[in-house]
Amino acid sequence: MTTRCPTSTYLGVARLPNYQWIINDRGYANVVEVTDSNSTSMSPYDDVVFGLVYSLEAEDEKRLDKNEGVPVAYTKEMLQCEFWPSDTEHKVDTSKDPEKKEDMLVYIDRNRVQPDKPREEYIYRMNQGITDAVKLGVPEDYVRDVMRKYIPAQEDDDGKEGERERMAEFARGQAAEFRDESGVFQ
Repeated sequence: MTTRCPTSTYLGVARLPNYQWIINDRGYANVVEVTDSNSTSMSPYDDVVFGLVYSLEAEDEKRLDKNEGVPVAYTKEMLQCEFWPSDTEHKVDTSKDPEKKEDMLVYIDRNRVQPDKPREEYIYRMNQGITDAVKLGVPEDYVRDVMRKYIPAQEDDDGKEGERERMAEFARGQAAEFRDESGVFQ
């Protein structure tokens, strides 16, 4: 987040009910609204989305909008989330009831809602984000049951160090100035 939004401030962890986290057919993360007709919940985490919450200044939000391809790839919506605030970068306890509910800005793609495979460079970036999220309180069981269906964990010694470093460099570039490879936006 500090790469894309350098003035952002971490505020805590949120849970968005009645949505599920997927990788969509562009190869990137999305949240999809869960209705009675499309709910096949087998895990308590199948119909919620956890995420880290940051405050954004106007310039950071503009930069994030550009990187996320607003309004073509994603739109921005204010959705009510359950919120565990934190005044530090220490782990919050999401096993306790959330302290409050608040409307929060969510980037969402209402057009591309079919699950698919992630783009190769996105796996590296997502694993960096997953590490940060778990450290700050996103439940490990949520990561295992939901996110790992799409994002495999990085293996440390698989003999592909050069390839991994090349992918890491590309991912850092994507985080700084995103180039859409799916063809949805320029």
